[in-house]
Parts: sequence; structure tokens; C-alpha cells
Amino acid sequence: MATTQPIRSKKHVRELLAYYFKLGQFRNHVLILLCIHTALRISDLLSLRWDDVYDFESGCVKRSITIVEKKTGKVKTIALHQAVISALTLYAGAALPGRFLIENSRTKLAISRVQAYRLIRASGEAVKIGFHVSCHSLRKTFGYHLFNSGISALLIMDIFNHSSLVVTKRYLGITQDDKNEVYLGLSFA
Repeated sequence: MATTQPIRSKKHVRELLAYYFKLGQFRNHVLILLCIHTALRISDLLSLRWDDVYDFESGCVKRSITIVEKKTGKVKTIALHQAVISALTLYAGAALPGRFLIENSRTKLAISRVQAYRLIRASGEAVKIGFHVSCHSLRKTFGYHLFNSGISALLIMDIFNHSSLVVTKRYLGITQDDKNEVYLGLSFA
């Protein structure tokens, strides 16, 4: 079995984020946006309800969400990026208290992990990323781009709620090309 890889190209990330938006499929757009901008595991993301992201009293999208991770049992608060807030605001026409955020329109339950994978994989194929993109690829994409923008691996480890830096290192998908860039970029002149 091949290891899941992050999407390294920012151009491909932008194309992936735009794919379902251009098709007017806002639920699917929000799914991919949340995967990339929150780094939540797909099981946690699919368990989100409108009440988690939307304040029905004020009629506004919340600025952050707080969840209890299924895998770790840890409480996690995530500030929502403005792109996520904007997409949720656009998608809020579907907002109903108690309903799942990423909902199957027939069953009124959250879409399945398999359906989420199919949607993400289809968008990756449509924008020609060059490898099978999965839910986990998007989680890793978050970490990879944070690390390459200079964010400490220790902070990324904490965001992912990993128990060791070894696990985080695997997530970051560091390649020999990344290492070569560091070696060649150092100058004392």
C-alpha cells in the first residue's frame, strides 16, 4: 500500500479548493476547504453539525470551533480561516440546528467516509494532481504547507495532537528535494 502524500503544489491546492465551488456544489467545496484548513481527521469533520460552526441566535458563522477528537479524546479549538468563514456563510442557506454540516440530502445523516473519499478523489483527478488524493492527503497538505512556511514542527505536532515528532515528520512528507533546498539555500557569504 502506498503512503498517502500531501499535495505539495500550491497551484494544485488552489485548483482543488476551486473545483466544487466552480460547479456550484457548496457542500463539497466546504468539505475540501475544512479538510485543508482545519487538518481534522475525516471522522471528526463528518461529525460536525451546523450548531458547531453557526450561531443561530446572531445568524453568523462562528470564528472558531471546539470539538472532542474521537481518536484522542482531547478537546481541540480551531480558529476558522476567513476562507472557511466565507464559504460557510455562502453555504449557510442549508443551516438547520442539529443537522450535520456535510449532510447526505436523502438520509439527512452525515455523508459516509467512503463518500467523502470519493468526492475528494474525484476532485483530485479532475484537476490532474497526479496521484490519488484522499481525506488524509488533505490533512497532510495542511502540515506540509505550514512547515514549509516556517511553522515549527513542534507546533504542528501539537496542532495534530500527535504523541511524537516521529509521527509528525511522517505527516510532513519531507523529501530529498526539500532537504536539498535547505543545503543549497544556506549561505555565509
